[in-house]
Amino acid sequence: MDREKRILVVDDEDQIRRLLRMYLEREGFQIEEAEDGEKALRMALSQDYDLIILDLMLPGMDGLDVCRKIREKKATPIIMLTARGEEVNRVEGFEVGTDDYVVKPFSPRELVHRVKAVLRRSSATAFLTTDTETRDVIVFPNLVIDHDAHEVRADGKKVALTPKEYELLLYLARSPSKVFTREELLRDVWHYEFFGDLRTVDTHIKRLREKLNKASPAAAAMITTVWGVGYKLEVPKE
Repeated sequence: MDREKRILVVDDEDQIRRLLRMYLEREGFQIEEAEDGEKALRMALSQDYDLIILDLMLPGMDGLDVCRKIREKKATPIIMLTARGEEVNRVEGFEVGTDDYVVKPFSPRELVHRVKAVLRRSSATAFLTTDTETRDVIVFPNLVIDHDAHEVRADGKKVALTPKEYELLLYLARSPSKVFTREELLRDVWHYEFFGDLRTVDTHIKRLREKLNKASPAAAAMITTVWGVGYKLEVPKE
């Protein structure tokens, strides 16, 4: 039987934490709580959670800073909560590595649905099969993406990616040499359309390259910028 997924709920409002605990525990999740950014960061870095629900407006260190510091060390999936729905804050959230974004007031059932969706995308215990003929694996000379295992290896070394970084790489890898605009990537990877600042795509591409580069500069070089258009994953010619 699978272990209970551990979720850290971070919000300075006790009522919201209690509400989320009630709904999430009903779905079989194990819940821990933090009421401020400093405590949340200590817990997130000292323990391993399957997902973090993080409020943006926190006393002391805000949610963006907490997310940014977590991303320096870990790829734990993060859903950001905020009472502010302006586009600029959505962009900031995605730029620092948030995997999903929920605006208050929200439906607890909708949030549970989002939690399950993010966990499905980030699960490292997805269905595995020993039959390599039927595995969902993409193999390039310096890069292997095993989608069944939700695992990325560059020159044989495992690369830890956030759910969004992984989705972005997988999306590019499924159509090698095809150029995608930033708008297309926002729509198809983030499943969210908004007009304005597209830096969130550039930020994730930069972070993805940096992580791949630590394991394999050749794999990182496959992610190519097409100036004035967008990005593609270019397979090196033999």
